[in-house]
Amino acid sequence: MLDSEKIEFYLRLFKGIDAEHLEKVIDATQQRILEPGVIYIREGENSSRLGYIKEGMIRSYHVNEKGIETTVLLRWEEQIVASYDSILMQKPSRFTYHALEKTTLLEVEYSVIEKLLEDNPVFEKARYHFVLDMLTQSLERIESFILQTPEERYLQLIKDKPDLLQRVPDKHLATLLGITPVSLSRIRKRITQKLSH
Repeated sequence: MLDSEKIEFYLRLFKGIDAEHLEKVIDATQQRILEPGVIYIREGENSSRLGYIKEGMIRSYHVNEKGIETTVLLRWEEQIVASYDSILMQKPSRFTYHALEKTTLLEVEYSVIEKLLEDNPVFEKARYHFVLDMLTQSLERIESFILQTPEERYLQLIKDKPDLLQRVPDKHLATLLGITPVSLSRIRKRITQKLSH
């Protein structure tokens, strides 16, 4: 009998995968629990891990030469977290990924999945969907900085994940949006003023 959580993980990870073929990959999945602050993927690490977040939140960040951290992305429940650098470009991760809160993941090594994909052509469509999804997420992030104001990015973020404001410190939200905490405070004040009129 297949574990329903593992089935959900693979169905989300590889859209288009046939349920009857899931048995070939289920055994590769393991559950992992990260305590707050624990690093999942370290900058400079070649990591082919894919994690499906059952509960919790992972933050990815970069530290520049001055020691300033910039939040690159946040991943939460029912999302996939992975080093795009390592999986798409076979390079060490340029970012560090760590648990912002206690996080439970279903995890699999992409190298294991890749081998199964090579041996089973039926999975090729699934691989295509997965890689396309990773690229789409990256492009959406880039485009948001070109096409949206910081306020629009903020509104989109809280629309996508309303409880984010209670779960993520302002300093991380600000750098994710490409602004300072002071600017974030001004945006919130403007929104509150608009809503009160």
